[in-house]
Amino acid sequence: MRAQLPAKLYYRIGEVAGIVGVEPHVLRYWETEFRSIRPQKSAKGQRVYSRRDVETLLKVKELLYSHRFTIAGARRKLREGGIEPPAPDAGASHEEVQRMRTALVEIRTEVLALMDELERV
Repeated sequence: MRAQLPAKLYYRIGEVAGIVGVEPHVLRYWETEFRSIRPQKSAKGQRVYSRRDVETLLKVKELLYSHRFTIAGARRKLREGGIEPPAPDAGASHEEVQRMRTALVEIRTEVLALMDELERV
């Protein structure tokens, strides 16, 4: 996989589309589905992909097209391989959410008190 990539630090979306063998809109869609693919934006607002992003995209294409995985299955496989970060914990218990909320309210109160104190100085 790594041998076929040109020796560059960053790649534009058109180059990546050619390397991976899919259309740019597919790459943009995969960005929304896989948290491990996060290209930066250039000063002009264009996507610039790192070598790691391109390697991940090649792996995604292999899983989806060659091994016929679904998006969810490919995401799970990448997670098992340590490439994709774990999904955000959407199943936090009610008590845990309340504990976090209480802690945040306390922190906010402390910050506001510190700001008031600084304004008086």
